[in-house]
Amino acid sequence: MALKSIVAVIFFAVFSLPLVAQDAALAEKGKALFDANCKQCHAMDEGVVGPALRDANKRHSNDWLKKWIKNSSSMVAAGDKEAVAVYNQYAKQAMPSFAFSEDELGGVIEYIKTAPKEEKKAAATASTGADAAAPQDNTFVNALLITFSIILLLILIVLVVVINVLRKVLGQRADLTEEEKYLADQKIDVSAVVTSRAFKFIVGFLFVSFIGKAALDGAMDLGMQQGYAPKQPIPFSHKIHAGKYKIDCAYCHTGVYKGKSANIPSSNICMNCHNSIKTDSPNLKNLYEAVNSGKPVEWVRVHNLPDLAYFNHSQHVKVGGLQCQQCHGPIEEMEVVEQYSPLTMGWCINCHRETPVNTEGNHYYDKLVVLHKQNSKEPLKVKDIGGLECSKCHY
Repeated sequence: MALKSIVAVIFFAVFSLPLVAQDAALAEKGKALFDANCKQCHAMDEGVVGPALRDANKRHSNDWLKKWIKNSSSMVAAGDKEAVAVYNQYAKQAMPSFAFSEDELGGVIEYIKTAPKEEKKAAATASTGADAAAPQDNTFVNALLITFSIILLLILIVLVVVINVLRKVLGQRADLTEEEKYLADQKIDVSAVVTSRAFKFIVGFLFVSFIGKAALDGAMDLGMQQGYAPKQPIPFSHKIHAGKYKIDCAYCHTGVYKGKSANIPSSNICMNCHNSIKTDSPNLKNLYEAVNSGKPVEWVRVHNLPDLAYFNHSQHVKVGGLQCQQCHGPIEEMEVVEQYSPLTMGWCINCHRETPVNTEGNHYYDKLVVLHKQNSKEPLKVKDIGGLECSKCHY
């Protein structure tokens, strides 16, 4: 009897493996759809614009969830009790309709069933590597230099006092030789020092060095706009949208995965949400006026590379797997967007020197990885695949 039970368990396990794998693949497709379409208004474990979706499959049937995703407004209009309850609970905000196929609907629901618990992060920069892009804090070094300067000044004062005391002591002695009297009575002729060639040379050298250093620093800072935070025609808070409501950057900046530019979002993208989410905020009134007039909002560009430099967002974000915060800093904490990183050539090159290439699952790099391992024990970095070549960015 025991043998039969063991055989039955093995038989069940063997034949259920393909089903498990199929469900996992379905959930993976559902995750992609969820991230692209649902994540802007829903989270798994907390209410955002809409309800938390953890265990939504237990609160509602699969058929109900599919109907709700495809057309929630028609369910509310038809008087469906569950639909009306959700609609009223979340301030009567209509959920957009999604023309998903049956398989896509099944994928989204399967992902909701199996989605992992969301771990709260202490700070976004801890996981995105934004700290590597943050400006260096020189407070300690500056404090150390100031301390040393004060110590040297105190030593100089003490030496001057000691010399004066010794001169007075020597002057009171009657048995001094002529040479000792000369040293004791010796005084510094300030006018002679000031008019001497050595003094003029030192002062001139320091002046020219100071002016030259200031000119060089100014030349090196040409085009740098780190910390630039212009006033926008409509105050837009990334802290609310990307931070509080966790709207994915790519939802608004649609080109970030597709091409060179991340794109400044159009008013239509704003209205995807604000057709339903309406407040008395004067900022939204400005948005509605822009939409009704048919004129685009004239946003002020914050990050602007010179024309001689080529940068491709999709190459870094989609292929390289970089997070937005690595270059733009903790954008989800910014009430007003500012240029966080210097965006200089040296800053970019240093990143290419230190950043490992994301080769996992990309067969394009297979042979390069093999060749690199033959000559180095270090991981393959951007500099090893031509990341320091001038023509990569200038051509």
